[in-house]
Amino acid sequence: MTKLEKNQPIVVTESGESLDVSRRGFLGGVGAAAAAAAIGGLALTEGPAAAAEVGPLNPPKRRKASYDFREDAAKYWRQRADVTHPCNGDEALYPSKIGSYSKGLPHNAFGEVNAAAYATFIHALTTGEPSDFEAIQLGLGRKLTNPQAGLAFDLEGADAHALVIPPAPSISSAEEAGEEIELYWAAILRDVAFDDWSTHPDAGAAASELTSLGAAFKGPKQAGAVTRRSLLRDTAPGTLQGNYISQFMLMNTPFGTEYIERRQRTLLAGGDKMTSVSDWLNVQNGGTPTESENFDPTRRYIRNGRDLAQWVHIDVLFQAYFNACLIMLTPPSSDPLASGLGLGLNPGNPYNSSATQLGFGTFGPPGIKALLCEVASRALKAVWYQKWFVHRRLRPEAFGGLVHFQKTANRYPGVLHPSVLGSTAVARTFADHGTYLLPMVFPEGSPTHPAYGAGHATVAGACVTILKALFDSNTVIASPVEVDPSSGGTALRPYSGSDTLTVEGELNKLASNVATGRNIAGVHWRTDAFWSLRLGQAVAISILRDQRNGYNENFAGYTFRGFDGETITV
Repeated sequence: MTKLEKNQPIVVTESGESLDVSRRGFLGGVGAAAAAAAIGGLALTEGPAAAAEVGPLNPPKRRKASYDFREDAAKYWRQRADVTHPCNGDEALYPSKIGSYSKGLPHNAFGEVNAAAYATFIHALTTGEPSDFEAIQLGLGRKLTNPQAGLAFDLEGADAHALVIPPAPSISSAEEAGEEIELYWAAILRDVAFDDWSTHPDAGAAASELTSLGAAFKGPKQAGAVTRRSLLRDTAPGTLQGNYISQFMLMNTPFGTEYIERRQRTLLAGGDKMTSVSDWLNVQNGGTPTESENFDPTRRYIRNGRDLAQWVHIDVLFQAYFNACLIMLTPPSSDPLASGLGLGLNPGNPYNSSATQLGFGTFGPPGIKALLCEVASRALKAVWYQKWFVHRRLRPEAFGGLVHFQKTANRYPGVLHPSVLGSTAVARTFADHGTYLLPMVFPEGSPTHPAYGAGHATVAGACVTILKALFDSNTVIASPVEVDPSSGGTALRPYSGSDTLTVEGELNKLASNVATGRNIAGVHWRTDAFWSLRLGQAVAISILRDQRNGYNENFAGYTFRGFDGETITV
């Protein structure tokens, strides 16, 4: 077993590991020295129990123990090493700031930000003064989304600024070009049913071009090639098995005496947004969108990329995982509208072996449900720091503007990688829309905050980590379902594939569906999703660690697998 020293930072590394430590026996200062690694197949060591943990205490002693608990938790996190937050350097490299986020500020006719306005933006992010944020010079009025959340403190888990993700690819890199090419193909495929990708010519063309990019494209491959099967999927265990959409996005959700049928209000085919320069520029300047959504009058299960993009457009950020939690907790029933999986809890749950007690506020349903909401809030603070104060990565729609003006006006010679300028998908987009701009699903395009990391993906990573930690995620799903293709998305049928679908795989797929759904909409990049899932995982583990130290139960810890297949024990 390899131990982490107490001053090691929590780092989401390039191998996908998230380093964290945990053990409850740190009261009185004993825990930091007794802690050991929790991730990457490493177990935890256990230090001696502090006296304050044993039995009920009288009020003065309890108050003192509570104070010591909080103080020692704070000391534990303070003892972690200082971290640095590397970025890709684009902001310093390009004086015109074409490689950085600037949406909502005033821009010229090429979508290049006004330098004086950008200076007010950077000044506020540098000082952190609330009054300086009020002085940021906006364009046409659309407000920036909550940059000060990246400066907020929390009282549980790692501080938001103690978590590190790698730099995003530079706008001139082959990797960035490959990610944008993938997004152009995602736009082309939005109205093709996922189940039809196995035969549709556009899916074949997408797989072929992405394969031709070689190592520059980091998406999942089979036998060294992007396939119709791996297209727009992820690398986490189980995400290549079964249908594209997770079981937890299809199953009816019991909600007390009510239930939620998963057919949704979605959009009609076609109708991509921001494909004209005027609409695109208006949105970059923070104007009110001139285009509107075209809703389908019939509610449908998620069939294709446009359906999925609309789901992640207006979802409650922890909604998908709360639904999954309800499905897993509700026992099977003869009533299909009130039936769930009745899933067992993680084998490490101390009440699994209790002869006299059930879990409830701790280790039971109310505690599990509350924790999903709790980690979502902390995950947002962590990723908002990365967005605003470290990376300030431009959105894919802005990169699409660079492609358009280079192709039509030679505005950025030598900046963009040749693979994106010569892309088949980019040429196809011009043939379909008359511009090289990236077609969007949402009339307003991306939200008004930088791309990297991704809020949806970070929350997905945190919440799915909680579910894998608290439930027995090795369980096989006994009666999986799929969208009946003959119904036009209005009905389900039993799963017809041969893959074995596990709770772990479908939870990983659920996180991927939400994260990648934002990519399909055109508002995020592949690396936004990939690293943000792992950032969320690190947030969740740090919170599980702190909570573990407060339990009275004899608790040996949870063991589960992370997004890279690594064994994690907390």
